[in-house]
Amino acid sequence: MNYSFFNNKKILVTGHTGFKGSWLVCWLSLLGSNVLGVSLKPEKYSHFNLIKNKIKIKNKFFDIRDEKKLKNIIINFKPDIVFHLAAQAIVSNSFKKPKLTYETNVIGIFNILNSLSLLKKKCSAVIITSDKCYKNKELKRGYHEKDELGGSDFYSASKASAEILFSSFFYSFLYKKNRFLRVSTARAGNVVGGGDWSKDRLIPDCMRMWSKNKVVEIRNPKSTRPWQHVLEALNGYLILAHNLHKSKNNNGESFNFSNSQIKNFTVQKFIKKISIKFKNAKWRVKKSGKFKESNLLQLNNNKSKKILKWKNKMKINETIEFISEWYYSFYKRKKKVLTFLQIKKFMEL
Repeated sequence: MNYSFFNNKKILVTGHTGFKGSWLVCWLSLLGSNVLGVSLKPEKYSHFNLIKNKIKIKNKFFDIRDEKKLKNIIINFKPDIVFHLAAQAIVSNSFKKPKLTYETNVIGIFNILNSLSLLKKKCSAVIITSDKCYKNKELKRGYHEKDELGGSDFYSASKASAEILFSSFFYSFLYKKNRFLRVSTARAGNVVGGGDWSKDRLIPDCMRMWSKNKVVEIRNPKSTRPWQHVLEALNGYLILAHNLHKSKNNNGESFNFSNSQIKNFTVQKFIKKISIKFKNAKWRVKKSGKFKESNLLQLNNNKSKKILKWKNKMKINETIEFISEWYYSFYKRKKKVLTFLQIKKFMEL
């Protein structure tokens, strides 16, 4: 991947104050991109607040559901590339706020596509959804892009609906009708990394509790997850954006980006590995009946590997080292942030 492609490009990132979005704008800042971020204001304890003074970025804080404001910003900024990450991203919150989840995750994508369709210049957009868009039958094989979409909870259903909306919008308004805009969706797995303090997420819960020498409660210790560092997924997004900009062959397509190399790596095993740097790290199992959680979810990356030449760069031990070192540095070394250093290391792999 020739990362110099992104130098001086005008790039719009929605959801840039979130976990993945904040890592992405750090990376784009290192690459010399002209970045405009559109998002809600960041939470008090967020990765974005730790790095915001170290990057060059213009911020627009508003709700992605405000289509009028979004259209004005896009028309005035005239982006070369768009990464749409704005979403209600917490499964448990979808039970508390199902309507908000649907409006943000589905109508939000309509708003971004509808606004971008007004541009009269070349623009490539990567729309990020989720591996939760697939109807999870807990198959032992990885889901590929043509598998059935669906969801037993509102979050998963919203991501499946977003993919359906994307496809219908593309074939109704873009395919053979719009020569300027190229779009694809990206479906990433369970990404992890430093700077995530979201509630009801395993790694953030562990780090919060262990930093205070408290016991963390975990659910479903035997569940497997395709543990993937956030940089692996973001690298896929960058490669996809570059591909779209250079060729129209993958316009309207969807791509999986997940860590299919890891088999049977359970929640309990992962926690044991990342706890090494934290003395007296303890956990206990607590079965939660609040909502159904999948025990097995894997993606098939063959399409991304074959067409985009994308692959995971990090082995599981490197992923664990990146995560534990980031949080250890933050909590034990006077809040030293390793984000930029880790991005540079990743690019050298």
